[in-house]
Amino acid sequence: MERFIGMLIEHYAGKFPLWLAPLQAVVATITNDADEYGAEVVKQLRQAGIRAELDTRNEKINFKVREHSLAKVPLMVVVGRREAEERTVALRRLGGKDQEVLALDAAVNTIVAEAGSPLGNLVPESPF
Repeated sequence: MERFIGMLIEHYAGKFPLWLAPLQAVVATITNDADEYGAEVVKQLRQAGIRAELDTRNEKINFKVREHSLAKVPLMVVVGRREAEERTVALRRLGGKDQEVLALDAAVNTIVAEAGSPLGNLVPESPF
């Protein structure tokens, strides 16, 4: 088992696909005004079966993006005051510079579809 895991890590160079990553998404807030909305986004992602965390530290957004990119988190969900007011999120994929702004429900559906196992129903549900 250890050899197989080692082979996977080496093959993907630590940049696991969304369905395989231990931490699939990080919700990063731009300002403290968006912390409550960020917690709501994480809650919806977790209810949909996505392994997500919330980053509400008082740091600049560029620092957070860089830090989570170095940690090789496949997806960053960025929220600020405007996103909280409009009930949207900005999706940023690992290795990409572009952001995709979507309504919250559409973003959750998109992430869930992308995070599905390529093996379909052959893999049992995760206990996490």
